[in-house]
Amino acid sequence: MTHSYEQYPQLKQMMDKCKQHKHQYVMVQLMDGYQMDGIILDVDDEYIHLAIPASEQYDYVEQDDYRYGYPGYPGYGYGYGYGYGPRNRLRRLVLPLAGLAALSLIPW
Repeated sequence: MTHSYEQYPQLKQMMDKCKQHKHQYVMVQLMDGYQMDGIILDVDDEYIHLAIPASEQYDYVEQDDYRYGYPGYPGYGYGYGYGYGPRNRLRRLVLPLAGLAALSLIPW
């Protein structure tokens, strides 16, 4: 479902601002007041794609409580911190442009 930019000019402004700051570290505020930081990977007519820190703060994203069939166990092997390789430090998050309330650039 694409939005009419004539009907929603603020959506066009937000998309342009996101495109202007592509590959930069930003703070995003959603309509519900929730804030998160990340790097803008891509922007299209409807969505913004972010790389966000993989921390406990953002556990609602891709939470997998049933790894290997047992709830609460952290898993093992590559990427889980047991010496088999690096941990994933970033997660990919896709948000609708219509849900963004504000975007601000964060200095490194």
